Amino acid sequence: MSNRDRLAAAGLTLPPVPAPAAAYVPAIRHGDLVVVSGQLPLRDGVLLATGLVGTDVTQDDAAELARVCALNALAAAASVAGGLDAIASVLRVGVFVAGADGFAAQHLVANGASQLFGDVLGPDAVHARAAVGVARLPLDAPVEVEAMMAVVAGA
Repeated sequence: MSNRDRLAAAGLTLPPVPAPAAAYVPAIRHGDLVVVSGQLPLRDGVLLATGLVGTDVTQDDAAELARVCALNALAAAASVAGGLDAIASVLRVGVFVAGADGFAAQHLVANGASQLFGDVLGPDAVHARAAVGVARLPLDAPVEVEAMMAVVAGA
């Protein structure tokens, strides 16, 4: 099954690539690698939530926001890789969680992103990951996801 087929089977579509909020590009390709800049939980240019996980945003909602970030990351990667089916695998994912004092379930929030990658890329989505708690994120977003992906040889 292709990545596009799995995306459709999951009831998802790739969104437009969110515009960068500063002086960077959403994704860059070097050879057969794509590095995706941190993606926020934006839909149609609108930040879906703000604040800290554990007070302003629930852990479950933050995991859903991480899925949105991961979908945006796939859109950014596909835009420089030659399409979604040109993504061979996810190598590394970084998930940053703006958590309230004492919040220590960053890894569970990060599962939202990891599961989205699995839904779309299947077994090729197995990746290394870091889940990091931070004081604040850009635009007061509760979660941000970055990634490194491999491109199908010759794509």
